[in-house]
Amino acid sequence: MIPLKEKEEEISLLKKSIESFAKKEMEPFYGKWEQEGNIPVGLWKKLGDAGFLCVDIPEHYGGLGTPLRYATTIIEEFSRLGYSSLAVNLSVHSNIVAHYILSSGTEEQKNHYLPKMATGESIGAIAMTEPGAGSDLQGISTTAIKNESTNEYFINGTKTFISNGQNFGFVIVVARTNRKVKASKGTSLFIVDADTFGLTKGKKLKKIGLHSADTSELILENVSVPSSQILGEVDYGFAVLMTELPRERLTLAIGACGAMEGMLDITVKYLHDRDAFGKHLSQLQVIRHKIAEMTTEAKVNRAYVNQCLRQLENNQLSTADASVAKLSSTEAQGRIADGCLQLFGGYGYMQEYPISRAFTDARVQRIYGGTSEIMKEIISKDILDK
Repeated sequence: MIPLKEKEEEISLLKKSIESFAKKEMEPFYGKWEQEGNIPVGLWKKLGDAGFLCVDIPEHYGGLGTPLRYATTIIEEFSRLGYSSLAVNLSVHSNIVAHYILSSGTEEQKNHYLPKMATGESIGAIAMTEPGAGSDLQGISTTAIKNESTNEYFINGTKTFISNGQNFGFVIVVARTNRKVKASKGTSLFIVDADTFGLTKGKKLKKIGLHSADTSELILENVSVPSSQILGEVDYGFAVLMTELPRERLTLAIGACGAMEGMLDITVKYLHDRDAFGKHLSQLQVIRHKIAEMTTEAKVNRAYVNQCLRQLENNQLSTADASVAKLSSTEAQGRIADGCLQLFGGYGYMQEYPISRAFTDARVQRIYGGTSEIMKEIISKDILDK
C-alpha cells in the first residue's frame, strides 16, 4: 500500500501532468471539436501514450495497476479544466466498460480487449438505453436469439444515447436472451466489435451540451455473435450491471465535484478582474455571500463523495450511498453552474466564455447514469422498504 503522503504527492503530480497535457493537446483545438461534434480518435492514442487510460487495470492486462483514486482523479481533473465532453467519454471507456470486462470477462476477453483500451487503440462503449425504454432497463426489447446448431447468437434491436457512439472499436450490448422471464432474469451482455456485419453506427445525435462527446444511435440487424463473446453468464447480465452501478454513479459524482470546483475557480478570477459601481465585483457583499454559499455546497459534496470513494476502494460502497452521491452532487452542479453564470452577467451567456459551456454541459448530469428521480426512488427504498 502506498503511504498517504506519498500518494498525495503522486496525485498532485498526476493533476499537473493532466493540466500540461490539456494545455498542449486540447486547449488549442477543443473549440473546433465542440463545433464539429467529435473528439478525434487520434487524441485517444495520445491519452494512452500519456498513461491516462485504464490506469487502475492490472499491469498484466495493459494498465498501470494504480489504486482507484488515480483513475477517478483523471476524470475529476479533466472536468475541473472544463473538458467535460472528454471526461464523460473517457469515464465510460476506462471506469465503466474496462471494469465490466475486468470483473466479468473471460481471460481471453481480458487479454484481447483491455490492452487495446489502455493504449487507446480501441475505444469502448456500452449500449443499454433504447428509444422506448429510457432509464427502465426492464423494458428493453433488443433480443439475442441463439442458434443451437452453430452456438452463435443473432442480435436485433436499436439502441440510443451511446457515448463513444461514433468512435468505438467495440460495444457491450445489453439484450434479452430469455423472453419468458423478467428482463432482470433473462438479459445477457455481448461484446460486439465495430466491424461486425449488421452493426450500424447511427446518426450522431445533436445535444445542447457536451457537443464533442460523440453520442449516437446503434442499429443491430441479425448481428451474429459467437457465444464466446458473452460477458459473464447467459441470462445474468443484470447482475453484472448492478454490480458496477455504484462505480458508474460515483464516477459521475466525482466529475460533478471537479466541474463545480472548476466553475468556481474561473468565476472567482472573473470577479477579481471585473468592476461595477467603482469596485471589483469581488468586493460587493451580495456577490461575496453568493460565492460563500456555492463554495460551501461544493465542499460539502466533495467531502461526501470522498467518503464514498474510500468505501468503493474497500468494496463497501452500496448502491444507495452511490445514488446519494450522484443525486446530491449533480443537482449541486446544476445550481452552481447557474449561479456562476449569473455572476458573469451578460458575458456568461456568450459562448466565448467557458462558463456558458460548463452550464450546458452540466444539465445532462441529472439525467444519464440514472435520473435524479430514479436516484430518489433507490434511496427511498433503502430507507423505507427494509
